Amino acid sequence: MKDIVIIGAGGFGREVAWLIEEINAIEQQWDLLGFIDDNLEIQGEKINGYKVIGTIEWLKSQSLNVIVAIGDPLAKKNALDILINSKNSYPVLIHPSVIKSELIELGEGCIVCAGNIMTVNIQLGRHVIVNLDCTIGHDAILGDYTTILPSVNISGYVEIEECVSVGTGAAIIQGIKIGKNTVIGAGAVVVKNLPDNCVAVGSPARPIKYIIE
Repeated sequence: MKDIVIIGAGGFGREVAWLIEEINAIEQQWDLLGFIDDNLEIQGEKINGYKVIGTIEWLKSQSLNVIVAIGDPLAKKNALDILINSKNSYPVLIHPSVIKSELIELGEGCIVCAGNIMTVNIQLGRHVIVNLDCTIGHDAILGDYTTILPSVNISGYVEIEECVSVGTGAAIIQGIKIGKNTVIGAGAVVVKNLPDNCVAVGSPARPIKYIIE
């Protein structure tokens, strides 16, 4: 088995630990050493049976398999930027229940949780999270560091740029383009292209504010 650590000891980190357990129940692949977290108050503590073994700064000098369980795209990118010259590796984790074709490209560090359906000719960039119970249609492109929260429906030919967050229960119709760093609210229905750096909510989704870079 290969050693692995999880960056982030919060709720999603605990879910990723469970995902690893589910993978191992089918085939023993991973020895989960514990969590990496910058909260000094929890160093050495056990969370759901796994110890918090260090900070991101400590991880810089390691050579481990690392999975980043940080939902916020920009925080996820910032954590990985700290590790950019390290010798760590970033495997892809896919829950055994996922239904997908072989015509999918997944960048390093992707996490695909239980209950997802991914069809054909889909591209996921680096460190993309697809949370529980989503559907992703043909020819969709999801940019680096993007996070898709539970029960999102993404139709064919959708193009999402990097560092986008798509809220729980949102739907994106076919052919839509979403600009980088944009946040789509829970339950939004996206029927028109969205620009960079905005927060969009509603049905149909409309930008309600812009994020200053």
